[in-house]
Amino acid sequence: MSTTSSPSLVELQAQLKERLESIALGGGTRRMEAEKAKGKLTVLERLNVLMDNIDECIEIGALAAYEMYEAEGGCPSAGVRVLVGKIAQQLCVVVANDATVKAGAWFPMTAKKNLRAQEIAMENHLPIIYLVDSAGVYLPLQNEVFADKEHFGRMFRNNAHMSAKGIVQIAAILGSCVAGGAYLPAMSDESFIVDKTGSIFLAGPYLVKAAIGEDVDAETLGGSSTHTEISGVVDHKCADETTCLNKIRQHIEFLSSPKPSLFNRIKAQAPSKDIHSLASVFPMDRAKPYDMMEVLESIVDAGSFEGYKENYGQTLICGYARVEGWSVGIVANQRKVVKTKKNEMQMGGVIYSDAADKAARFIMNCNQRGIPIVFFQDVTGFMVGSRSEHGGIIKDGAKMVNAMANSVVPKFTVIVGNSFGAGNYAMCGKAYDPRWIVAWPTAQIGVMSGASAAKTLLQIQQANAKAKGITWTAEEEALLLQEITEKYAKELSPYYAAARLWIDAIIPPMATRHWISTGIEAAQHSSESKKFSTGVIQT
Repeated sequence: MSTTSSPSLVELQAQLKERLESIALGGGTRRMEAEKAKGKLTVLERLNVLMDNIDECIEIGALAAYEMYEAEGGCPSAGVRVLVGKIAQQLCVVVANDATVKAGAWFPMTAKKNLRAQEIAMENHLPIIYLVDSAGVYLPLQNEVFADKEHFGRMFRNNAHMSAKGIVQIAAILGSCVAGGAYLPAMSDESFIVDKTGSIFLAGPYLVKAAIGEDVDAETLGGSSTHTEISGVVDHKCADETTCLNKIRQHIEFLSSPKPSLFNRIKAQAPSKDIHSLASVFPMDRAKPYDMMEVLESIVDAGSFEGYKENYGQTLICGYARVEGWSVGIVANQRKVVKTKKNEMQMGGVIYSDAADKAARFIMNCNQRGIPIVFFQDVTGFMVGSRSEHGGIIKDGAKMVNAMANSVVPKFTVIVGNSFGAGNYAMCGKAYDPRWIVAWPTAQIGVMSGASAAKTLLQIQQANAKAKGITWTAEEEALLLQEITEKYAKELSPYYAAARLWIDAIIPPMATRHWISTGIEAAQHSSESKKFSTGVIQT
């Protein structure tokens, strides 16, 4: 793959912006007009009424289902918008169905995205508001969304658990709410329904006719009057959507004030380096070295970084800093080649034994002091070879993973470049419960680099062919290598990861500070964050 043809950081950010704008259109302008003809607002209009300032919100999973479900015509953003932002000055999670996308039906990724929203609400103890407008499970894919542990039903289990934990849940029925989805408003603390457009029932008129022979219209079966005057399923009837959303804002105002700041914060300072300077610092060739400290200087508050064991284990940068005034611990892969005191050269982006040992101890310190940790990933993995094995790289790597996995302070992960193999795990990949994990458009996520994977897979296929007595020409071998490389490159893309919610979002570098700051603000609402400990680390 030619490095000269690699797009620049500026081009990658422009591509991201263009794709997000396209996805925000949901099912398209024609579908939006059809919904508005029913007296309904678009998803964006609903969110603008509900949120204090939508531009200050962060969006989870905007790229969910990207380039998936093509046989079904696509499912932009998995048919649901998830925002974390303020309503009446209270930080909340909002889940809003988009009826322009397959009538808001639940695809497999829709379920996964809804569960991720609930997970964020639960671990941060944030109020969650559901804006319901959904036709229910997408039946052609029901086998992928219905019965397993992480499928549709898990949402109602989470409703019950959040209720037990005292996490506020509010549901607004703005359109259809059918079948199993009807349990969502019933299991929320308070529910609202819009007259004429909102409806809720376990089975719609057609299914009722087929099942028991009863002829009944949707409004009589499950409209606003039925459920606010007869069944009592819904608490409030609203004349229109704007009234409904403003009533929810009023109810959020009645909540108790957020807890005093749990984590240390002082007045924020701008970074010492302009984030736009990264265009000249950050190489598009993912194999090229660079100084990660120059990246960090465009993220952390000016003059705030204090290194930890700076001359030891130099392929990992550890230190304390501030981001928008918040105190944080930073663990970042150093990508430049470093020289040790023993006059040895260590490759950038690789975790050596000394670096793993340093990181484990630093993570323990952050837990003792109640300091959230931010991981900046650009990692190719742990160092391999006889020298590393004899030096105990597995033991030291295990110490780092142990410390990171047992860490109880909030963790946040930013993938700025490579995220390969066990390095992804040790640097707090998705499997290790970061409060959220985001990637820059320059990220690559996979078991190994594209070049290494392509050569390995080619060797395997060559061995299989040879065992069957098949020989390839040089041209056939080159063509196969190209096919393997292109397939693997697609799977390394951050868009591939974002589509499957391996990451919460792809963000431009300039948004990094806001995501970290909002994450810490959200985390301080959770009483669990007060239970700091060092974990159990074997030395």
